[in-house]
Order: sequence, then structure tokens, then C-alpha cells
Amino acid sequence: MRTRLDHLVTSALQQGSAVPAFTCYDFTTALAVVGAAEESGRGVILLVAPKTAATPNGLRLIAALRGLADAASVPVAVQLDHATDLAVMADAVAAGADSVLADGSSLPYEENIALVVAARELLAANGHPDVVLEAELGGLAGDEDRAFSADQPADQSVVAVAGLTDSAQVEDFVARTGAQLLAVAVGNVHGKYKGEPQLRWDVLQDIAVRTHIPLVLHGASGIPAEELVKAAAMNVGKVNFNTELRTGVLATLQEQLPAHRADGENLQALLGHWNRSAGEFAGATLATLTR
Repeated sequence: MRTRLDHLVTSALQQGSAVPAFTCYDFTTALAVVGAAEESGRGVILLVAPKTAATPNGLRLIAALRGLADAASVPVAVQLDHATDLAVMADAVAAGADSVLADGSSLPYEENIALVVAARELLAANGHPDVVLEAELGGLAGDEDRAFSADQPADQSVVAVAGLTDSAQVEDFVARTGAQLLAVAVGNVHGKYKGEPQLRWDVLQDIAVRTHIPLVLHGASGIPAEELVKAAAMNVGKVNFNTELRTGVLATLQEQLPAHRADGENLQALLGHWNRSAGEFAGATLATLTR
């Protein structure tokens, strides 16, 4: 059943849990994620990257995800992730996204606020005043769509922390933007980590006491499960995953492809492995974040 993202997250937090959000570049992955959510009896969030949403097929994918959410036996929300272009936000919501991350984290503070306010005004003007808005304060290094940079070998993948969220700005930022969820930077990064992630739980705790809205942890791929379970206790109600899901699927396909080519280009069976890889990761993540 399709549900508002803020309601889904708030309900999970009341139970001491967080809701995982998975980037879906395709419908096969989304089917696996929702299937895992239905098996666990827990809600889930389907994310669409802005580069995907900026294409006609991406908008068709959003419409399909909305239909999948409507038919699911558990609460499912569909969100446009990391959007900076107001036109893309409007198109994605028109196609079926029920929430948007208006991401001005790379902008100066006042411009970040202005982007979120402009997103709200635009969506309201287009007849979508109830769309849930997430905002981001503090900069995350890396690229949410790629694990490695073009000139960096996989065994040396490194992304440095771009900048922690300034907890002193949180109250003003939330009040002026009207954001319903706040993504924060506390040592988390997009892509892969160099060594063990060093999250600043002290910073997260300080942020948590300064706002009542749910917090969001992006770049959760690679953070150990024993660390992630701390998140909900600090008002983190939404945790985003992309890299581990994506790389796991690609590794499975790479391993299985020769045999399925030899078996008469058996695409149907290969898609089964794709579904299994994504579903197992989603299922394990749901179990980690559930109390």
C-alpha cells in the first residue's frame, strides 16, 4: 500500500526502528525490494535518482513504482532522491513520486534554504501541496550513482568527508525550510569508504536534540550493522542504500553471465539471480534496522 514517507518513518521510529530506502534504477530491483519488505512485514522506501528521473523512461519507471507501491501488502513510499532541478522535481511528482529530497547541500546556506522553499512553492502551485520534502544540511562526499571515480581503480576507492552538519544551524534551517525530514552529514559518504567508516555519533546526537523531525542517514552502504542499529535511537528514521545493492547485483550478474549465455541466452534465469541478490540484501537490511 502506498503511504506518505513521513508517516512511514515516524511510525517506525515510534517502534525504535528505521526504514531502509533503496535506489531502484530498474523495475526488477524494485520488485525484489518490495518482495523482501512483504516477507518481513515491514515498510520500505523506493528511491529514484535524479539522473533517472530526468529521462522519459525514468518518469515511466516512477509511474511503475507508484503502481507497485499501491499493490504492495506493506507500506511503500516512492521518493525522488538528491534533486537540485525544480523542473525534474515537478515532473517526478507528476509521474507518481510522493516525496522529494530537495538537495541544496552543495550550495551556500542561504541558497540551500531558498532551494527547499522554492521546491515547496512550486509543488504547491502545481497542485501537490502534500508532497513530503526532505532537505539536506552538510555535505557528503562521493557520487551516489557510482562507487568509483572514472580515474580511480576499484581497490583504491576513497571518498573523503566533505563537511559535517553544523548542529547550530539545524533549528533555523528546519524552521525556515519547513522540511519534514533532514538528511545529515556525520562522517557518512556516498560510494565506498576508505577503511572503516568513522561516524560522528556525538554530532548526530547533538543534531537529534535540536529538532523534532526525523533525521536521514545517506551513504549507509558499508556501515557495519552493529553501527547502523544505533541510528534509530538518535532519531534517524530513514537510512539510504545504493552502492552495496548495486555492486551486489552486478557481481552476481558478472558471475552468472557465462553460464546463462551458454544456456541459450537464458535471460529469464539470469533475472532470477538478479532478483535474488537484490532481495537478499534488502531483507538483511530490513532485519538490521528493525527492532
